[in-house]
Amino acid sequence: MRPLTEEETRVMFEKIAKYIGENLQLLVDRPDGAYCFRLHNDRVYYVSEKILKLAANISGDKLVSLGTCFGKFTKTHKFRLHITALDYLAPYAKYKVWIKPGAEQSFLYGNHVLKSGLGRITENTCQYQGVVVYSMADVPLGFGVAAKSTQDCRKVDPMAIVVFHQADIGEYVRHEETLT
Repeated sequence: MRPLTEEETRVMFEKIAKYIGENLQLLVDRPDGAYCFRLHNDRVYYVSEKILKLAANISGDKLVSLGTCFGKFTKTHKFRLHITALDYLAPYAKYKVWIKPGAEQSFLYGNHVLKSGLGRITENTCQYQGVVVYSMADVPLGFGVAAKSTQDCRKVDPMAIVVFHQADIGEYVRHEETLT
């Protein structure tokens, strides 16, 4: 377990900023204590500094996980967010999409959101902007990338994709053996 390098930190923060913008500072400077990001086996963990000090007694090869996994670095050094980061991203999300109850199951199976399943969308959402996907009951379901801007969503046909799927809470069941 080691701190992230400057390049790794920049790549990770750029990806997280696509979803929460300048609220990124709120993740690190929290009122309930100091939190930090640590890298272990190409995975980035979000952990309290208090717990990090306690984990220093455990050898690196025996340590499986620590804190919350935010994502991982691919072999090409790109950062991919995991669904486990949803609980931390959802409260600070700048752009949100609400989907109808009939489209929830389709999204949770890993499909993109169609215009026919779109309930609401945050005003002024740009194309290719990171969005957090909610049910109509304000339960965070996952996150994705807006395929169309808010204005384009109004005039597009019902079978057009409006949000590209990136991760959803159904991954806990579909990929439970690899999700650490």
